Amino acid sequence: MTTHSAPAVEESNGTRGPAFAPLYLQIKSLILNAFQSGEWKPGEPIPSEMELANRYRVSQGTVRKAIDELAAENLVIRRQGKGTFVATHSAQHVRFRFLRLAPDAPAEDGSMGPASRTIIEFKRTRTTAELARQLHLRSSDSVFHVRRVLGFAGKPTILEDLWLPANAFKGLSAEQLNTDRGPMYALFETKFGVRMVRAEERLRAVLPTEEQAQTLQLPMGTPLLQVERLAYTYHDQPMEVRQGLYLTEHHHYRNELN
Repeated sequence: MTTHSAPAVEESNGTRGPAFAPLYLQIKSLILNAFQSGEWKPGEPIPSEMELANRYRVSQGTVRKAIDELAAENLVIRRQGKGTFVATHSAQHVRFRFLRLAPDAPAEDGSMGPASRTIIEFKRTRTTAELARQLHLRSSDSVFHVRRVLGFAGKPTILEDLWLPANAFKGLSAEQLNTDRGPMYALFETKFGVRMVRAEERLRAVLPTEEQAQTLQLPMGTPLLQVERLAYTYHDQPMEVRQGLYLTEHHHYRNELN
């Protein structure tokens, strides 16, 4: 793999570089820059700790500490005897990392069971003031608005609205979303070079509108769980606003706290 020289950063021996952040965090940021630029793509191996130490002109221990942080944040995956790889949403063990709804009685293989996805609306529109604030856009920028229904075992279960910066997702189409069978975040990653790495969510109990109840084939007055999400790519750059309505009749929202 081709290596590139990098400006020296400040090591404990006093070589030049910025001192406003711990050295390992500076190296972490440089590695994230390489991820964001596509130098090392999701699923690909990154150079060894020794190679990275030579590239950034720091100690191997400093590189290891930076990679430890990236691994703790699920941005890289260590594989015993094989190396360290850029994390990907296509990997089977993380395919549903951002889907926290779980069946009360899971399938024998631990999956959600037979799933279906239907795009019921797709359009490009001017951003609102609130979306511009959340996605760090200008008032003149456009967003894609996607509305879809996810069903499990033949029953509509989730109604979602998504808003995506149009400039970051040039070429996105309803046909693409309908035909792709993998996780949506894996599609964003492979086709548009946008990898969602973390999200902030707010949850509340709500009652559906008449239109929402009809879409989910529910009687009016059925309680739903509303999940509002703001998802980020590298360097805390917001890339998606999502609002989901979850039917929890046979499912529950699962989270793990550390």
